[in-house]
Amino acid sequence: MSMKGTPDEPRFSVELLEGSAALQDVIDKHIHDQTLAPKSAFFVADLGEIVWQQVRWRTKMDQIRPFYTVKSNSSPVVVEILAALGTGFVCSNKHELDLVKDFGIPSQDIILGGTCKQLSHIKYAAKHNIPLLVCDNEAELRKIARCHPKAKVLLLLTSESCCNREETAIPFGSTLKDCRHLLKCARELSLHVTGVKFNIPSCCQDAQVFSRAVSDARCVFDMAEELGFEMSILDVGGGFDGSEAQLDEVNQTLKPMLDMYFPLSTGLTIIAEPGAYYVSSAFMLAVNIIAKKTVARDFSGQPHNALSANDEPEFLYYMNDGVYGSFASKLLCEDSISMPLAHKEVSAEEPLFSSSLWGPSSDDLDQVVERCLLPELSVGDWLLFSKAGASGLGATFSNGEEHKPPVFYSITERDWQELHNCGVMLDVRMKNFSLVPCCLQPNISEASVSTPA
Repeated sequence: MSMKGTPDEPRFSVELLEGSAALQDVIDKHIHDQTLAPKSAFFVADLGEIVWQQVRWRTKMDQIRPFYTVKSNSSPVVVEILAALGTGFVCSNKHELDLVKDFGIPSQDIILGGTCKQLSHIKYAAKHNIPLLVCDNEAELRKIARCHPKAKVLLLLTSESCCNREETAIPFGSTLKDCRHLLKCARELSLHVTGVKFNIPSCCQDAQVFSRAVSDARCVFDMAEELGFEMSILDVGGGFDGSEAQLDEVNQTLKPMLDMYFPLSTGLTIIAEPGAYYVSSAFMLAVNIIAKKTVARDFSGQPHNALSANDEPEFLYYMNDGVYGSFASKLLCEDSISMPLAHKEVSAEEPLFSSSLWGPSSDDLDQVVERCLLPELSVGDWLLFSKAGASGLGATFSNGEEHKPPVFYSITERDWQELHNCGVMLDVRMKNFSLVPCCLQPNISEASVSTPA
């Protein structure tokens, strides 16, 4: 939660959950606080989840150093915790570079990502001695040579599409043939190519895709070394969805390939770019129902306005946040929004109804969830969306930063101790937020969360 203060004072407060207090208690508290006030959407963040994700990474992916993708969630508290935990950072613009630099991150631990960068961003990276830039085309290479001649370039390799989402996406990356041309071009421009990046999406389940990506990267390394480049970095990209099962699968697939093509004896630095991995499950979004419509469903399953006694109703709920705010990722990816939970007491016998969820704009595009099963809700009820850390706070708000919902940060005593076990001390490494005891009102009535069918 943002705080006002002098430059030397902490800018954020983090509530310490003591004893048996849990994140659900924090949600209940902030919903209760809005009982007699205008109701606003808000996020609640469990910072301990970020800490444990780093512990899991170190345990399972110890040979690969994570570089956090800032565009996934640019919350200063998230950046500060990950900086204290020792990650590097991938930035996509000047604002993100400034944010990361404010926490004293060394320039060599920052990558300016993206393959179509503004000239001003390349010049800014040069001015602040940020060496690592990603590139996949000749025009970008010439821009870098002109504006940042001391840059160290990571060539982005194209990867084959392995799921429907990728088949409809704009292709990025260079083929092996293009990489040879780019390497020759870089040599002519006296530009240093230092490594290769590839990116396998989280939806990919084909182990052969990882095998071919690592094999292709080895080919580019060999081509570069033949042309006189000293290659030292392999970037295996993002594509980590945050689940421990997927992390295990990627590790089991990737590790033997890396051992074969890039053994430890080569002294190579291997990095990855997890973004949603760290933040997705750490954040929950609470939204309020501001309007409601009842329609009927005919036998074809389509809603219509005339409701007879034999029709099963379908409910259209309008919320105080939508795709032009915290759900902006819906415009980019249909399945990016988790199914919501109703924050109300629900008996096991209570029926569930087909429901659709809409933002407040009255725009046909402002549909957050096309269909889900929920108990009947009333205006003023609340819905909770889990895994909102990347889809919500990673979004660009059309109404500006001032319209972003507030974020209430918390961490349990156990997780705070784990942060210390990772070698992080509040007074030394993290000076921009203060730890305060969580004051949960004792008269808050308990609220249960219903699970959608």
